[in-house]
Amino acid sequence: MLQNFISFVLIVFAVKEASAKPNILIFLVDDLGIGDVGCFDNDTIKTPNIDRLAEQGARLRHDVTPDSICTPNRAAFLTGRYPIRSGLAASKGQMRVFIYSSASGGLPPNETTFAEIASAAGYRT
Repeated sequence: MLQNFISFVLIVFAVKEASAKPNILIFLVDDLGIGDVGCFDNDTIKTPNIDRLAEQGARLRHDVTPDSICTPNRAAFLTGRYPIRSGLAASKGQMRVFIYSSASGGLPPNETTFAEIASAAGYRT
């Protein structure tokens, strides 16, 4: 009987733990190359805290970027859409081209961001 009770308690805790939301920690860093931190084999620069986080989480190695400058990339990351869809389109040489005038001050107010979706799902952002 005691063994059945202990098994039941363990199953309840396992189910509770499995249904818990995972923690999400995202770093969006300008000009950081894959070889710039210790968890990606850099022996020169010591990054123990980032290395520890990488051990416990996911390390993404095959990422692509929608544009070569930071503003369109950030817009794409925040919205999950191509930069041109939010009006923060592209670069021509060193010139940034805005498609919609409403985007000249940043993301249009009607864009839904990753943070808003995470907040609606119960995450603190």
